[in-house]
Amino acid sequence: MPDITLPLRTERLVLRRFDGSDLDAFHAYHSLPETARFLPGPAKTYTQSMERVGRYANFVFEKEGDWVCLAIEAKGQPGLMGEVVLKWLPGRGQAEVGWTLAPAARGKGYGTEAAAAVMELGFEELGFHRIEARLDELNTASASLCERLGMRLEARFVEKWHYKGQWATEVVYAVLAIEWRATRSR
Repeated sequence: MPDITLPLRTERLVLRRFDGSDLDAFHAYHSLPETARFLPGPAKTYTQSMERVGRYANFVFEKEGDWVCLAIEAKGQPGLMGEVVLKWLPGRGQAEVGWTLAPAARGKGYGTEAAAAVMELGFEELGFHRIEARLDELNTASASLCERLGMRLEARFVEKWHYKGQWATEVVYAVLAIEWRATRSR
């Protein structure tokens, strides 16, 4: 895999490596139950946020199982608004995309823009064949985001996850590199 050139820039966003200055903003939204609702585990403590920001700041993307997690900020307005993740899955050319946004950044298209940039990185620079997103069926905002990205609903696993004291149905959205390129050339 080639090295990842950072930061990534979109029309409105800068996607960059995390650093220590992101800790307080990261914790501010990851400590909220509404943010944790569709993430594994409970809302994060400050110590858990410190560990996560440290891991994200020092990511290595060399082999299956590695993650690249990028901080999302608005161009010309430094400050963490969320993160976007690309995970290299086992199996040739497979990846998973994910995102989490601070409440003030939701509903403005930032998640779609950031995820599209990371998917472009995955398909065009890193050469992935397929990128998927796995989410709780109740997470309709993320399902809509997947559809805006041109991903199709591939699977629905009824009551697959047990977290937050209840069973959750998992849905899987995905897109192939050839499909991604076809939608971009229109």
